[in-house]
Amino acid sequence: MPVMSELDHAACELLLRRETFGRVVVITAHGAEIVPVNYGVAGGAIVVRTATDGLLARHGHGAPLVFEIDWVDHDRWQGWSVVARGRGEVVRLPETPEPGRWPRVRPWPDGERGSELWLTWTELSGRQVGRTAAR
Repeated sequence: MPVMSELDHAACELLLRRETFGRVVVITAHGAEIVPVNYGVAGGAIVVRTATDGLLARHGHGAPLVFEIDWVDHDRWQGWSVVARGRGEVVRLPETPEPGRWPRVRPWPDGERGSELWLTWTELSGRQVGRTAAR
């Protein structure tokens, strides 16, 4: 049976920078909402493009947020999960971004995405089952 172990901060950050799909947890008047997103990393922040009037923009600015990524190999009973916690900041994108100033996060779905949600993490934690983090 595989053993579960904690991932250190460096392994969590490596996995976070390597992946492109995760989930943001934001609190609304109806409770916790989990939003699947594609993302990028800039410095110590997770960056998600969002609609200016979307759920993440409306409820993420100044709010405590949780972000999670994971990977599972069902056949080998292996996997890992990384959780980032921090506070959100919604930034309106300029009409003409400065070259190299903004990370290039391309949203999968069509539609207006005139803002970005930046989650600057204050805590990173992770766990793995089996030897998976270096997959």
